[in-house]
Amino acid sequence: MKLTWIGHSCFKIEKNGYSIVVDPYTAGSVPGLDAVNVSANQVLCSHEHGDHNGRAEVELIESNAMENPFRIEVIETYHDEVCGAKRGTNKIFIISDGKQRVAHFGDLGCELPEDQMNRLKGLDAALIPVGGYYTIDGRQAADLMVALKPRIVIPMHFRDDAAGFGYDVIDTAGMFTEKMDSVMTLPVSEIDTEDEQRAKVVVLQPLRRQA
Repeated sequence: MKLTWIGHSCFKIEKNGYSIVVDPYTAGSVPGLDAVNVSANQVLCSHEHGDHNGRAEVELIESNAMENPFRIEVIETYHDEVCGAKRGTNKIFIISDGKQRVAHFGDLGCELPEDQMNRLKGLDAALIPVGGYYTIDGRQAADLMVALKPRIVIPMHFRDDAAGFGYDVIDTAGMFTEKMDSVMTLPVSEIDTEDEQRAKVVVLQPLRRQA
């Protein structure tokens, strides 16, 4: 599967010409990022906040003649540590093409019970929020990734002061990467899950970062 980080928590996932965009943000909702401006066959949103539910930002492709290679499993979680009382619910999407499994954790804000942890074992890639404040923070994300042991981890939903994107109230990726072994920052926005990566944690560059 080809994974492209559009920015914030928005990813485009592609296989055999079919594509899914997960958590597109509405235009102007995330500092330092241009509008999503992509096309896809399908859109998934982990919850209904404006930085994750920008369905109108994605041009939908007619897919009647195109076989969907993906199976999608949904895990219902919370956007906060008090069972949704602060920010509501959140969905984790596990997207599988029959060979590779990728999990997008949305705005996860809570610990996961054992049964959900078991469903998330054996991932080829995990797209995990690390910025804190609205989600789990870098330390919690690192602990979760160490427990789940995905083959590849891609951090999302964080601030980068040098690159000039992200909300002021969320943290940089540093708290997360400092607690993880084998970290590599790439100058690109995409990777393929079938390729061997030189590091477990891969920090990508947002495709829609403002110039």
